Amino acid sequence: MTEPILGLVALGAIFLGILTGYPMAFTFIFVSLVFGYIGMGDRVVGLMQYQFFSLMRNTTMAAIPLFLFMGFVLERSGLMDRMFRALRLLLGRLRGSLYLVVLLVATMFAAATGIVGASVTVLGVMAAPIMQSTGYNTRLSAGAIGAGGTLGILIPPSILLIVMGPVVGVPVSDLFTAAIVPGLLLAAVYIVYTLVRSQLNPELGPPLTSAELSETSFGEKIVELLLGIVPVMVVIGFTLGVIVAGIATPTDAAASGALASLILAVAYRRMTWHSFKQCVFNTLVMTSMIMFLLGSANFFGAVFSRLGSADLLTEYLLSLPLSPMVMLLIILAIVFVLGSPLEWIPIVLVIVPIFLPTMVEMGYDPLWFSILVAVTLQTSWLTPPMALSAYFLKGVVPDWRMGDIYLGMTQFVVLQLVVVLLLVVFPEIVLWLPRVLQ
Repeated sequence: MTEPILGLVALGAIFLGILTGYPMAFTFIFVSLVFGYIGMGDRVVGLMQYQFFSLMRNTTMAAIPLFLFMGFVLERSGLMDRMFRALRLLLGRLRGSLYLVVLLVATMFAAATGIVGASVTVLGVMAAPIMQSTGYNTRLSAGAIGAGGTLGILIPPSILLIVMGPVVGVPVSDLFTAAIVPGLLLAAVYIVYTLVRSQLNPELGPPLTSAELSETSFGEKIVELLLGIVPVMVVIGFTLGVIVAGIATPTDAAASGALASLILAVAYRRMTWHSFKQCVFNTLVMTSMIMFLLGSANFFGAVFSRLGSADLLTEYLLSLPLSPMVMLLIILAIVFVLGSPLEWIPIVLVIVPIFLPTMVEMGYDPLWFSILVAVTLQTSWLTPPMALSAYFLKGVVPDWRMGDIYLGMTQFVVLQLVVVLLLVVFPEIVLWLPRVLQ
């Protein structure tokens, strides 16, 4: 067996190991050591050491714990609850107003945290009881909460984009800038879809009653809205704002955002010593898991490349009698199909490096391709049977049947695929803002 074929066999072993449910990091390390030793001997141990230590010295990775800490602080501070209540009262006369409020809050939360699990959980706790009591459609409600929560994958500061940057060789700041317009486009498509359906069928999203609206004066609504939105906008300004303005790197922006969120939580008297310790502990656990996965996946990628398997696969794909556009659509379809049984981490760390050289050889911009992959991967959180967002939502809203949650989220998967096609046909949607800022 030649070394390139040996690497492809190792890739198959990786997928089998992941599907068995064994921890991914240990699967990567074990398979890499076994097949790497067969192909290159003792050098594989030195390669593992080099890959892990080079990752730990990468200063860009320092943004991960800082952004995670910022997200956990905002989750516990209660700032999102206040913004949700204010928007609900202000937009209550509109049919489908709760869908609009959920998606607006989700977009703000995504731009402030980038943590999907936290977004879906918080939105479910805040919105689901109100939607149930006011007669909102269960399926559309579940779809709006789930889809809104997944915006954190794409809208900066996205942990996925931070991880993807070194893998594709694109600066994280460029990925952040390129993801802004597609992320806002997705949010806008969700909002238009839910509002149009509510207008056509008022039973899907009835407006609030006059009694509910008359409990609070207009002035009180405005004050509540300002107190809820301004703090979140400050955090977004200290993170995404300073990156887009070119003032700071993503790592520096993560530090300033984490500090801003902590100061605001203390100022609002929502951060106790116990909550602070819990945020630090959660950050430590999540960061350790992500970094261990990154190191092990980088090790496998290095073994796969050293065996020559990546070059073999690229040459084979380029030899196929397919146009570049057809090849692109096939690769995105593979990412979409794999996104349901697998998490985004193995896809970003294993699948993307395999296909990226082919895309570059065909003349595609790696920045554009990376955002296409990120948007396609967003569907994995909503696509049955895995659909992690569905399990997060079911955990906080046990009254909703899993079948209704799945059917609700499937509607938004279709919307996401439509947006992917728009980005394929009109690349300027992705590339316009980075070019303007450069």
